Amino acid sequence: MSKFISQHKKQFSFKTFVKQALQEDVGDGDHTVLSTIPKNHVGKMRLLVKQDGILAGVEAAKEIFREIDPAFKFKAILKDGQPVKKGDVAFTVTGKTQKLLIAERLVLNVMQRMSGIATKTNHFQGLCAGTKARVIDTRKTTPNFRFFEKWAVVIGGGANHRYGLYDMILIKDNHIDFCGGIIQAVDAANTYLKKHKKKLQIEVETRSIEDVKKVLAHGKVQRIMLDNFTPEATREAVLLIAGKYKVESSGGINEQTIAAYAACGVDYISVGALTHQVKSLDLSLKAFS
Repeated sequence: MSKFISQHKKQFSFKTFVKQALQEDVGDGDHTVLSTIPKNHVGKMRLLVKQDGILAGVEAAKEIFREIDPAFKFKAILKDGQPVKKGDVAFTVTGKTQKLLIAERLVLNVMQRMSGIATKTNHFQGLCAGTKARVIDTRKTTPNFRFFEKWAVVIGGGANHRYGLYDMILIKDNHIDFCGGIIQAVDAANTYLKKHKKKLQIEVETRSIEDVKKVLAHGKVQRIMLDNFTPEATREAVLLIAGKYKVESSGGINEQTIAAYAACGVDYISVGALTHQVKSLDLSLKAFS
């Protein structure tokens, strides 16, 4: 079992996911399969890659097949994170044909999106080569599909920011404005953690060099986010912070601008587009003998 699965098994259940997905897709039965395929027919399928990219979701597919029918025989040929080209075969699976065809679209939907995200993440991280910047995701994920999307970012060579609202304090513009100011928000967060005896990292969003100076003078955080800063302002902020805190660049950073931000010396670059503006990789599950 992958490290990612073990880390997030409290937040995600393959059993629940597969049950709900099949309820949505199969309903009272796959009547095409039931009418054309004998119940005891056994078939073999293979996952064909139809587009170059980074493969992701092989392990997820194995778990999904296992939930649908533990009797399936799954043979991985390629691993998650491998570069793939059109014509590659990622895995084969053998079992009752009716169940294979019921599993087909669910497996493809998961793997195509995961592979698209992994491919994009790998590309963005590659644009940061020669710097210490790590590309990270955001919470701009598909509801009830976050587990797979964040897993794909890791497979693609990036890293996760926080998984959800519970595992880090991230003080953003709305929190600051509702709380009455950046220092008030930082103090309130620290008071809350102490009161509830929680050990969570605190990150605060800054919207100007003046905000950065306020946070540096006050402290009590572990990471400073530079939101919608220009590369020039980012360099100035990084020089001010000078290793005192981890620094994250955020806000509309794309493949044309990410190298410039990485060169400023930031530790992290968060890119919402990794998950909310991604194109799925073309894959196909095909019968073979």
